[in-house]
Amino acid sequence: MLCGFTHLPMVAVLFLYAAASLNSGDRISCEFFVGNGCTAVLTTQASTKVYKSLGSRCSEQLLEARIGSDALLVVIPDPVTCFSTARYAQKQVFRVVADSSSLLLVDWITSGRHESGERWEFQLYKSTNQILLADDDDRPLFVDSVLLEQGSISSISDRMLDYQVIAMVVILGPKLKNIQNQVQENVKRLMSDQLHMPYSGVRASSNHAKPNSSSSFNKPPLVASCSPFGPKGMGVVVRIAATTTESVYKFLNHQLSGMESLIGVLPYR
Repeated sequence: MLCGFTHLPMVAVLFLYAAASLNSGDRISCEFFVGNGCTAVLTTQASTKVYKSLGSRCSEQLLEARIGSDALLVVIPDPVTCFSTARYAQKQVFRVVADSSSLLLVDWITSGRHESGERWEFQLYKSTNQILLADDDDRPLFVDSVLLEQGSISSISDRMLDYQVIAMVVILGPKLKNIQNQVQENVKRLMSDQLHMPYSGVRASSNHAKPNSSSSFNKPPLVASCSPFGPKGMGVVVRIAATTTESVYKFLNHQLSGMESLIGVLPYR
């Protein structure tokens, strides 16, 4: 891990070099505390690559963070990319002070090594995120788990259709309220536009011939949804699916542009 600083006071940027690649059976654990009134940014230099699994051995990562009063933690990594047959599980636990701590979390995965023709060919991917109220006996505020596993009836690729990336963004706390409101409005507008997309394919003719499989709504290259959570909607979670990694980078860069004034850098530029 390497620590640096932006031009803004009390802002530290942490680069997780150790997480750049994981071999079968690797286990990485990281724990840290963001002090009262401080800001920390956790990021990576490139996507986290998870190599092929040897037998049933799983690569694992555990991140635990405690965010103090009036503190901000920003977790903006590049995506996880699992190689064919890889098995990967991660758990991230954030302890916050209600109505005081702020957190921006991005958690995302690509379908694999496209240049090698791999698409959703890993064996297992599991990501669990928990936000707990440290000042209320660790009462859960937000719990989310994503599980992608090859099945005997259908593969991950079959279930994902043409989408190659899935992502989740969590925005929480008073320092991010304006960004939260703006993202909600932007995603609402995007969803509204998607609902009015035209049909593709041919219509069934008067002789009642069945339309082909493409006679459906055009599949948007990126879809997103947005939901509040917690008392009085104190946080919001955005879920994204896209056909390309580049489109998600662009989406995140645009939606999180307001972070520059808080952390001194523009996320995902």
